[in-house]
Amino acid sequence: MSKSLSDLISVYKAHGRLEGEMVKAFLEANGVRSIISQEAAGSIYGLTLGDLGIVNLLVYPEDFENASLLIKQMDEGEFIETEFQQDSFDDEVNLEY
Repeated sequence: MSKSLSDLISVYKAHGRLEGEMVKAFLEANGVRSIISQEAAGSIYGLTLGDLGIVNLLVYPEDFENASLLIKQMDEGEFIETEFQQDSFDDEVNLEY
């Protein structure tokens, strides 16, 4: 069975392209394929408010449950790093002071 764009369903409504792209990247980093969709006028003029500013994140039906759970966890702050490890960062990029 081939997949079609018409099979995609909305899992999240973002306010503007930037928020939409960030949530899309978050989902894809967690293994969920997604695309964003916005009205053409909203995209052309960079709108972030109102109906034209809404960006829909779309996923395939088999990914909907996982995507919904990830977004819920993201909204609840479960993925926020509370402590920055300066030493480990320095080791990764080989900075010398």
